[in-house]
Amino acid sequence: MFTGDIGFRVFKLDSTNIREWDPDSDKIAETLEASIEHLKTDRTEQDILFELLLKLGLDLCVPIETRKKALGATQAHDLHSIGGGSLLVCLSQSVPQVDVEPLALAIVARHQELKPAGETTVVFRDSAFADDVAKTNITAILQQHGLETVRSL
Repeated sequence: MFTGDIGFRVFKLDSTNIREWDPDSDKIAETLEASIEHLKTDRTEQDILFELLLKLGLDLCVPIETRKKALGATQAHDLHSIGGGSLLVCLSQSVPQVDVEPLALAIVARHQELKPAGETTVVFRDSAFADDVAKTNITAILQQHGLETVRSL
């Protein structure tokens, strides 16, 4: 019996993958701390990816290709190419400072390989970066290579 991919996707409507902002004015510091990771922890990377497609107005039937990028001795990152490169997404839970430049250059190389016709949007998990400097660095490297639209969720 064949159990491989037959190219058919089934979707089930569920609640959002993003936690609702519900501040407790009596415990504002704890509320802010708890909302650093605003994506629900019981959701898969694929759940988040498909919600992103919906929020960006993309068809759920667009081709999605995932490649694992091993960057030196550190962890590997999944890089999702959606719609032939119109959207490039990395939803790794952690992007250490040492991975910022190699990951950015891997994204640039993938973009150059795909040669999408229109503008490309790059999306990261906001909480993946150690600090704003790392996030600013990856954005600057991508923009230097013509990837102007960089977002985080």
